[in-house]
Amino acid sequence: MNLRSKYAIRTKPKKYFVDPSIAVATLEISPSDLINDLNTFGFFFESLCMRDLKIYAENNGGNVTFYRDEKDFEVDAIVRTSSGKWGAVEIKLGAGYVDEAANNLLKFKERVDIKKSGEPSFLMVLTGANYSYKRDDGVYVVSIGTLKD
Repeated sequence: MNLRSKYAIRTKPKKYFVDPSIAVATLEISPSDLINDLNTFGFFFESLCMRDLKIYAENNGGNVTFYRDEKDFEVDAIVRTSSGKWGAVEIKLGAGYVDEAANNLLKFKERVDIKKSGEPSFLMVLTGANYSYKRDDGVYVVSIGTLKD
């Protein structure tokens, strides 16, 4: 599948911990440290979400990559199935960033050459919130706790 846009796509892979708690333990970060530094907590949360996305995708014959173009426009995860369907995911720890993430996904959809890659099967914001729903613009907001369902 080709996710093509008018911009060159960077292909250098991102690295994630298989278990982000290893980094937390190594750095001796306490729960209160994470609560007081939500940006760092967000990086660990993203790593945890990527691990889960990869496990679920690979278990079903798919894979997970990411998108970044030469203008540094980025989408956290592109989930592809073995049948060729695909979707885009933005990962946000807090519900306060859902609108920003959804808007980024909608911009991404406009940038992708749909004639070559096909329509996305879904656009999703993966969050740490306790609820999941579909927004009026069609973007799914999914709690990490309900992702496997």
